[in-house]
Amino acid sequence: MREMKSEDLPVDADRATLLGRVLLPAGPSPVAVRDGRVIDLSGQAPTLRDLVETTAWHGRGVDAGPMDGAPLLSPIDLQCVKAAGVTFALSAIERVIEERARGDAAAADAIRGGLETRIGNDIRSVRPGSEAAAALKAALIADGLWSQYLEVAIGPDAEVFTKAPVLSTVGHGADIGIRSDSHWNNPEPEVVLIVNRAGVPVGATLGNDVNLRDFEGRSALLLGKAKDNNASCALGPFIRLFDAHFTLDDVRDAELTLTIEGSDGYVLRGASSMKQISRDPLELVRQVMSEHDYPDGFVLFLGTLFAPTQDRDDAGRGFTHKEGDIVTISSPRLGTLRNRVTSCGAAAPWAFGISDLMHNLGARGLLTEGRS
Repeated sequence: MREMKSEDLPVDADRATLLGRVLLPAGPSPVAVRDGRVIDLSGQAPTLRDLVETTAWHGRGVDAGPMDGAPLLSPIDLQCVKAAGVTFALSAIERVIEERARGDAAAADAIRGGLETRIGNDIRSVRPGSEAAAALKAALIADGLWSQYLEVAIGPDAEVFTKAPVLSTVGHGADIGIRSDSHWNNPEPEVVLIVNRAGVPVGATLGNDVNLRDFEGRSALLLGKAKDNNASCALGPFIRLFDAHFTLDDVRDAELTLTIEGSDGYVLRGASSMKQISRDPLELVRQVMSEHDYPDGFVLFLGTLFAPTQDRDDAGRGFTHKEGDIVTISSPRLGTLRNRVTSCGAAAPWAFGISDLMHNLGARGLLTEGRS
């Protein structure tokens, strides 16, 4: 299901600057989309990372053909993949539920109502790191309701982690992977910022930060196993660069919709509103950059409001993925990211790493001195 259709583009694609990557016969190539056609920009910049660091390519490139049917790849290459977690009040409550249920979906429903009633409004009303947040923390500790997840929800330090290795992300139309030993999991529809080497956000795309609730619920120390698995990070369809028609304020106002369609006839619909995020995107970028340099830039998952509680099979067990689920994440200004669920072992193996890319670009004569 690799095909890319015009209807998957932003509603105002005619005035959007869209960058991505396709697999041309010669190898992976950075491209732009103009008037429904793919423009090969590899002659101007060998990697997507180079494209976001320079504007010299604007108005240039080689027509590579119609967009429909293009073998689309993830729209990033050399950037580090970072993610911020527990950035919405609802996601904070769900993480506390996972922790208290010890990763048991059947126990979660019994815990959910009480926690939402007791701490939901309080979490929504405070600014993370503020004096009011510190006072709320003291009160929750006194009531025996404190959690490590609440620490990153309302404390001064956000949860920021490395989601996936460089070049391991998958794009629109690819299969996404769920660990075969996970029995409680879900997609996470998110806006993803593209940040250049100077720490400046230059664009955005859509992402699916696949989540294994049973693993992370058993222990936060299992975050690596819960998040970093083969084909478990999807991005796309394209990066939309910031310009006069699309700015960081559009990210702050973004509304995401999600649909999960199972081969068993099951349908789940959800949404995530960036207006309800607890920390501003620029604050999250600042925390990523506070003690670390990223000479190739990075992308940053901003978190999600979406937390599926609708039962799929047995009452009280909530939602979990099944093989063959189609996950569709959409936002009017960013387009549509669509993927099919499989197991990590059955997903396409990740066999093309950084050295493979460099050898390919070198053989094509695309590596020259003086690039950004």
